[in-house]
Amino acid sequence: MGQLLLRAYEIGDLVNQSAEVAEYAYWKSVVDDNEQVRQLVRQFAKAKEQFVDCERFGRFHPDFHTAKEKVEAVQRELNEVDCVSRFKAAEQAVDDLLHAIAVQIAGAVSDTIKVPSNDPMPKGGGCGSGGSCSCGSGGCG
Repeated sequence: MGQLLLRAYEIGDLVNQSAEVAEYAYWKSVVDDNEQVRQLVRQFAKAKEQFVDCERFGRFHPDFHTAKEKVEAVQRELNEVDCVSRFKAAEQAVDDLLHAIAVQIAGAVSDTIKVPSNDPMPKGGGCGSGGSCSCGSGGCG
């Protein structure tokens, strides 16, 4: 067990020293130091708070659609900031790296181990994913 933990720490060190993590850390610091981003994040939080208040009553609230559109508009504006889009790309690269490592480790143990992913369109099969059993319920049995 000790050897396994030692290897896990070694893998963690390698990940921390990777180009993907360095890129992620760089763009995170740029985003954190950007006044325009901070202002947009404050606007987004305020708009989201207003939307959550409207959402309690559903789409029948008189301001529901306006509040939702405001959240979406601020989010679009935030996503258009260059450093934010680069940060998100770097974040995705780190996520892909971690997923690839998890797939390798799981595959070394067994071909049937499922590895979770942040991919909204999963490629694997199996129960709950619309795969081989086609039940789509999240669990058979």
